[in-house]
Amino acid sequence: MSTNAQMKGFGADVKVRDICSKTKIFFILVISLVVISIASTFTGVDIALEFKGGTIITYGYEGDVSETDIESELTELIGSGVRVQTGESLSGDTKTMTVSFTSNEGLTIERQAQVTDTIQGLYPEGNLEVLDANDVDARSGGEFFTKCIVAAVFAAIVLILYIAFRFRVISGWSSGVCAVLGLLITLIITYGAVVLCGFEIDSNFMAVILTLLGYAVNDTIVVYDRIRENQVYMNGQTIEELVNMSCSQSLRRSLRTSITTVATMIIVSIVAGIMGLTSILSFSIPMSVGIVAGTFNSLCFVPTLWVLWQKKRGHGVVRYVKKKKSA
Repeated sequence: MSTNAQMKGFGADVKVRDICSKTKIFFILVISLVVISIASTFTGVDIALEFKGGTIITYGYEGDVSETDIESELTELIGSGVRVQTGESLSGDTKTMTVSFTSNEGLTIERQAQVTDTIQGLYPEGNLEVLDANDVDARSGGEFFTKCIVAAVFAAIVLILYIAFRFRVISGWSSGVCAVLGLLITLIITYGAVVLCGFEIDSNFMAVILTLLGYAVNDTIVVYDRIRENQVYMNGQTIEELVNMSCSQSLRRSLRTSITTVATMIIVSIVAGIMGLTSILSFSIPMSVGIVAGTFNSLCFVPTLWVLWQKKRGHGVVRYVKKKKSA
């Protein structure tokens, strides 16, 4: 249900949407998405080799090969997931095939010979040649993952402090905590999208998370700015009316920004899909999901959560007191 703002000289051209009346719907939707995202973990999480260690062998070959057939045969041989990627050497004269898999034993001569013999058995006329073979230490990936987590936690703490100080007029700490909680939910939903789409938890995933840390909270800041400004004009009205007006004023701008960004990510995803660039898809698709989730949380979930918090504190009516300037 929506009504037209009638306040003279203020919000007269804004169609005020009753955001707060849909609080239960927003909460049910958010909780459902969070539960699905967390439950997706039990379907199997594909963690990149750089984070859990393993072996990478690069071959040169001739003719055509099937990545799926090789992955199937090697998975049965090794007993763990195998990823096969084909390409060309930098010179363009040789076709290359990279075989990567996790291994607790490390790369031994026997294991390399088994893998090579299996591929040669599938393609005896492929003139298979080992170009490079390496073990990947999980410690470097683990250190990178730990640093990303520390950066995310530090960013969350800084955001709470910044928002609490900047918006101390409208409640301070509660606004900061609500914003970070909405951001956390956005990241959880993005994680669920990565797992359900079958992407790896790799450096691309960490790049998406770190990008969303700054991007997803932007709309929340805009809404808070509106709340702070509007309380001057809406003194004595309910806090629901204040938030409805503020969200409605921010709606068009936030949607335009998000739609533009998501449209760009979709175009990138289409091109990457056509070109077979899965490494780009593992960034663009989760990023699109994160932007949509972040926009929804900023405009719908966080403001209504903030309203509930204020009402619990007994602040159901706007009470703006203009501070006197010191002489």
